[in-house]
Amino acid sequence: MTTAKPKSTGRIEQLNVSAGGVPKRAVPEAVVNEYGLTRDRQRDRRHHGGRERAVCLFSAEILDALRADGHQIGPGTTGENVTVRGLDWKKLVPGSRVHLGDQVVVEITSYAAPCRIIAHCFSDGDFNRINQATHPGRSRLYARVVRQGTMYPGDDVAIEADSAADRGARLQPRTTRWRPPSS
Repeated sequence: MTTAKPKSTGRIEQLNVSAGGVPKRAVPEAVVNEYGLTRDRQRDRRHHGGRERAVCLFSAEILDALRADGHQIGPGTTGENVTVRGLDWKKLVPGSRVHLGDQVVVEITSYAAPCRIIAHCFSDGDFNRINQATHPGRSRLYARVVRQGTMYPGDDVAIEADSAADRGARLQPRTTRWRPPSS
């Protein structure tokens, strides 16, 4: 059980499940166990699901920006289970613990690599727009379940104080700008 006090509050914008594949459809509540949302299934279990990839999260703000650029994308279209609004997405890194409502706590395990199945969401088919390697801070995130429970759209979302996101921000070295020597 975690005891650290949460901070950096956002909210759950939408919860998404499917019988397999994408898009995932909105649901009014989600029961979460160690394998993820109980009504959600993955078609490709080699690349999705399991305890280390039990829940997939994505930023509503990133979806908004992509939609503003003309892409046909929205909550659930990229396969995320939890669409979150209001968190500084770039702070979420593997090891970050996130409280989803009053009961559920997850720990980020990895960045979710996009695949060709979601290419139709992008006007030019470039699904790598949400790839951590090519667009840092714009990736979906996989998480393991630390505490099971039920969550609802509108629930508060918070990064746990002193989790990896908080430690990572404090430990980042200052960037020193190189300046050429004066002639």
